[in-house]
This record gives sequence, C-alpha cells and structure tokens, in this order.
Amino acid sequence: MAQRPSVRSVADVVALIDGLGKITGRAQIIWFLVFGGLFLDAYSNAALSAGLGPMTTQMELTSTQVSVLTATAPALAIVFNPLGGWLATRIGRVPPLLIAKVFALAGGLLAAFAGGFTVVWLGRVLVGVAYGIDFAVAMALLAEYTPAKLGGRLNLWQAVWYVATTSNLALALVFFNLDIGADIWRWSVGSAAVVAVALLLSQALMLRESPTWLAGKGRLDESVTNLDRIYGIKAVVGTPDAMTRTAAEAPVIGFRQTGLLFKGEYLPRTILSSVISLGQSMQYFAVGWYLPLISLTIFGESFEKATVGSMVFNAFGIAGGLLSAYFGRRLGLRLSSAAGFAGVFVALVAMGLTFEKVPMAVAFLLPVLFILCHSAGPGANGKSIAALSYTSDVRALGTGVTGMIGSFGSVAGLYVFPQIKDSLGLADTFLVLSVVPLLGLITCLVIKWDPTKAASPDEVAGQDRDAAAALSVTAP
Repeated sequence: MAQRPSVRSVADVVALIDGLGKITGRAQIIWFLVFGGLFLDAYSNAALSAGLGPMTTQMELTSTQVSVLTATAPALAIVFNPLGGWLATRIGRVPPLLIAKVFALAGGLLAAFAGGFTVVWLGRVLVGVAYGIDFAVAMALLAEYTPAKLGGRLNLWQAVWYVATTSNLALALVFFNLDIGADIWRWSVGSAAVVAVALLLSQALMLRESPTWLAGKGRLDESVTNLDRIYGIKAVVGTPDAMTRTAAEAPVIGFRQTGLLFKGEYLPRTILSSVISLGQSMQYFAVGWYLPLISLTIFGESFEKATVGSMVFNAFGIAGGLLSAYFGRRLGLRLSSAAGFAGVFVALVAMGLTFEKVPMAVAFLLPVLFILCHSAGPGANGKSIAALSYTSDVRALGTGVTGMIGSFGSVAGLYVFPQIKDSLGLADTFLVLSVVPLLGLITCLVIKWDPTKAASPDEVAGQDRDAAAALSVTAP
C-alpha cells in the first residue's frame, strides 16, 4: 500500500492540489457553485440595466436618481471588496460567500416590491454589499481550489458574467411579451432574489472550506479532511513546520497589513492587476453596460430591438470569455491582457471616427470587436492575476484591494460616460475613452509579471522557508 502524503504546511496542501491533472466529481461541482456567485453578481447588475427604462418611466425618476441607482452597487463595492477580503482572511472563505447571498436575496426582494425611489435605492445598497463581498472572496477561493496548471480556468468568470447578463435580458424580453407593462423591471430585479435563494441553499450544502486557508491557520486536521472531501486526496497530518506553528499563533492579517501588497515583489504585481482591473471595469461600464443605448442607436427605437441587439453583443462576450481561458493559458494573462487592450483601443477609435457614418453592418461589427477583445483579454484577467499573484495569507486581501480599485473604474465609467456623452456626443466620447485601454496596454508591456508563467507563490514561499531552515542548521 502506497504511503499517504504528509501535510505539514500550506505548501504541502498547495503541492497536493497542484499535482492533480484535472478537477472532477465533487470538486467540479463545488468549483462551479463558487462561480454561481459571480453569475448572481452579474445577473443582479443586468437586472437593473434591462429594466431601467420602464422603471424610470413608472417612477418618474430624474437623471440624477438614475445615476445614483446605477452607480450605487459598484460604489459600495469600493468599500466591501476589501472588507470581504478581510472577512475571508479572518473567518474563512465560505462564510462571507453565504453572507453575500443573504444580502443579495434581501436586496432583490426590497427593490422588487419598492414603492418609490428610496426603497429601490436601499435594495441596490444591499446588492452592492453582496457584490463587493462575493467577488473578492470567490476569486480567492477559486484560486485555492484550482491546480496551478489549470489556473487559466479562472478566466471563465468572464463568460459567466456575460451568460448571466444575457439570461436576464432574455427574461426581460419574455416579461415584455407577456404584456407585464411598466412593472417589467420588478420581475427582472425580483428574479435575482430567486437565483440568490437557490445559490444560498446549494452553497451552504456543498461548499467546503479551503484546505489551503485551514492549513495557513494551523488547522491541519481540518485541512486534510477537506482535501479528502473535495478532491478525494488521502493525506495524513504531519508535524507542523515552524512557519505553520508561527502562523497559527500570529495575529490575523487585517487592513493594517495592506501595505504588504505594495512592497517588494508584490508591488509590481499589485500595480499590474490593479491597472488591468481599473481599465477593464472603466471601459466595460462606460461602453458595455450601455449596450442597450448603443443598440437603440444602431437598430432603432424599440425595446425589443434594443434588447435583442444587446443579447447578440453579449453572445460575443460569452465567446470571448470562453476564449480568455485559452489565451490565458497560451499567451499568459499579461500578454493576453495587452492584446485585448490593443483591440479595444482600435475598436473605440474606429467607433468614434465612423459612428453614424457607416453602414449598419460596420456599425454592428465595431461593438462586437470591442466586446470580444475586452472579454477575451483584460475583462477576465485583472481579477485572475490578483487571485494567483499572492500567497494564501494575503490572497483574499489582495483580491479585495484589486476589486476595490476596479470598482472605482466602474463608478467612473457609469458616471463619466453619460456626462461626456451629453457634452460631446457618442462619437467623441468613444475617442476620449480610448485613452483607457491605451494606458492599460502600456502598463502590461512595461510590467513583466505573469503568475501563469511562474511557480505558485505558496510553493515558492515554502521552498524559501526550507532553504532558510537548512542554512540555519548548517550555520556554525
């Protein structure tokens, strides 16, 4: 009988998971359940986007109120991304995910039954809390669940985002054809609560705490148990190494340790992931989120035409999101981000120079190019790079901080786009926004870090500790 591997530290856990050739069985179900939370985040955002027109008409909302509603969720994510990372560092990865579903459920129901602007806004506040917590923690947990050789699979979250957006648009179209009338937005945001309930129950039943996080807390018994429950890896608890004993006794990493992300080898990684996250969120929420408006301009003043047009654009987002895993594996996350930013830059410049001056086919293909390049490159990579660039003790904090910076981009995109559009028109707005992917491209070319082309940070840290221990033993 083969001897079971011994687990003494985080590095041992990471090595066992990285040794897997694929994710199967219960591990695959768990993996997709975590992705389900990202689906909910996108679905909740799309629910507001799809029903914003009818809601504005029914409640007689002012332009300021519309801006407040659209910017609330990403604005709150600025605070709750790092808070989610802090929670995941202190109490584990799974509890914050379940807490986020409760907030999403409450927010969806509150908005759906709202009688006025204030209650709808409060519902969006709760959705923003859920969005901020879930995204930061889910990416960290996915990184710890996934073998290093399959790290590119994290980019599939981008395809999930567009699937969720398309699903809500399709549902809005169904509601429209059922003659629900101005209440269509209530059904749209209310359906997000149904998704939240299903995910809350499924995740509570199936999710297991990250073995990597447990090992980092010195809880090796539980780590070994979850290795078996999730992957079927049969291991035994070994004698904790010095680093594990120290980590178990050390104070929990919190906001005060955020400075670690901006020091030494982490500094360029944090800058790269932050710039990619900021750039992709700004360009998406400035252009991609307003695809229904762009569709109206291209396809005509009709709710059905605009919705179908948006669904077609999002279908290309799904394709790009699926391709992002392939490009991330072949080119690496950094170069695929650079290529994506380059494509978005070209698309925005072309849209700005030709808008309403070319045949419909060309006007249609340019947003398609934008969506494809965005989703296949930087759209997915900012969060994936952050999740893969740090050791487990600061990973959730790193994804939280990167998410916070990305949320600044979301708010800026949602706020800046309509302001520039009203001042300059849609064509010149595209030209102004082309600066965003250009800066992202330059950053990707200057900073050379790519986690898919390097060893796991946890394994490197373990090797460094072993080397230091060996030197201390042999030193005179």
